[in-house]
Amino acid sequence: MTKQPLAPGRVLIIGSGIGGLAAGIILSKLHCRVTVVEKNPLPGGLMRGYERSGIECPTGVHYMGALDEGQPLRRLWDYLGVTPLIPLERMGMEGIIDRYVFDDFVFDLPSGMDAFEASLRRSFPEEQVQIKSIMADLRDIARTLSSLDMVLSPTTTALSYVNFESMGQRLLRIGCSQKLCTVLAVPATLIGAPLQECPAFYYYMTLASYLMSSWRLAGSSARMAEAFLSRFKSLDGDVITGDGVESIRVESGQVQGVVLKSGRILEASTLIAAIHPKMAAAMLPAGAIRPSYAQRVAQIVNTKGLFGVHVAVNADTHPALPYNIYRLYPEADGSLPRGVFHQLRPSGQTGVNLLSLITTSGVEEWRPWAGTRSGRRGGDYGAAKEKKARHVISEASRIFGPLTDGKILDSYTPLTIRDWVASPDGSPYGILRSAGQLMQAASLNRTSIKGLYLAGQNRLCPGIMGTILGSFQAVMQIIGHEQFARGVAGEFL
Repeated sequence: MTKQPLAPGRVLIIGSGIGGLAAGIILSKLHCRVTVVEKNPLPGGLMRGYERSGIECPTGVHYMGALDEGQPLRRLWDYLGVTPLIPLERMGMEGIIDRYVFDDFVFDLPSGMDAFEASLRRSFPEEQVQIKSIMADLRDIARTLSSLDMVLSPTTTALSYVNFESMGQRLLRIGCSQKLCTVLAVPATLIGAPLQECPAFYYYMTLASYLMSSWRLAGSSARMAEAFLSRFKSLDGDVITGDGVESIRVESGQVQGVVLKSGRILEASTLIAAIHPKMAAAMLPAGAIRPSYAQRVAQIVNTKGLFGVHVAVNADTHPALPYNIYRLYPEADGSLPRGVFHQLRPSGQTGVNLLSLITTSGVEEWRPWAGTRSGRRGGDYGAAKEKKARHVISEASRIFGPLTDGKILDSYTPLTIRDWVASPDGSPYGILRSAGQLMQAASLNRTSIKGLYLAGQNRLCPGIMGTILGSFQAVMQIIGHEQFARGVAGEFL
């Protein structure tokens, strides 16, 4: 079948993460001619893990929500055609999704709205009024998320100004205790936003998706990356790997294409940058964007980076867990500046399980090596990583018992993420979606350059759900609301 592009000429997409590939699939389904350009040898971005000692170490995908039949992310995946290609296992069917471990108490996060409410009421018997208010708001946003109306109508009631008040301020306003605030702060960490800054709408959207249903990948994370990639290619999409974009060509305010690192020129009148806006802006010719836009990009605040370590442990002494564990260290105001995420899963090797540990780590912690590249940072960097990894493992031993026989497979820092997926400050969550800079971040989606659009997690919201929703919104911006409603949204709304 001959393709009849809805967008003028070829569509180029910079970045092959889930946002770029999702946008590519949607446009290819609409018979556009799409090429995705990826600087790394393998496409997939943070969907794709890596191997150490024959064990796959995951990076960006640890668990996901709302993938049961009829739920919002499942409907979007069904439209994209990737659902049958990604093996999943459901969490919380006979227990919990997450365990929150504090110094003086433990809170278990169950699956389902009603179970969550019951757990809150049991744990905080003196805060029934506050919990009633929280659950009413949560259920309201869950209904909005389930309808997916926000894809077509971002001005829907749920997106009103009141829902972009910070969740921390909202909990303070209704009189929640420090202890309840601490428990409720954890879901905000899944999008890299402190509770005191996280907009209530994004908070409730994140929590609701996991309460609807939570899932882990049943096999290698490469399966997820390959699912999106193979689906895109099956629609005649093209992928260029190992040759990143050097610059974006613009003439008279209109995108003309890109120049790759190799010097190769690709012509296109429509370009989607599924990368951080700061990186996209750096690829533009001087003066191509308005000074006000350049200033907004320069001033944007990103989410904090992460430090991760993967440890091979004895499966007999450390059996796999069907839930995640968060070890949390709250401040007096209920904030969570420090915590560690733990996931203990089968490694694929007999007698060995994989313990993955992740904690926050700002890029400033690794400032001495800021000017270096992956694989060339020197022995001091390796020693600093090992020291931090040993400290995190030592803390984990208080939960899992002695881990002295564990083998460190690998660790990574914000600099690793920075170099791998070109994220300034090494943040896997990108732009901070805070109540204070929400409008500034949203304004970046209109670049003033004809034919240039943004996708990926920096367009709407971090996380798999937010990133894919952002890809759909980018396509709607390209082809127009009417065409999108008729040719795209009608298949999943």
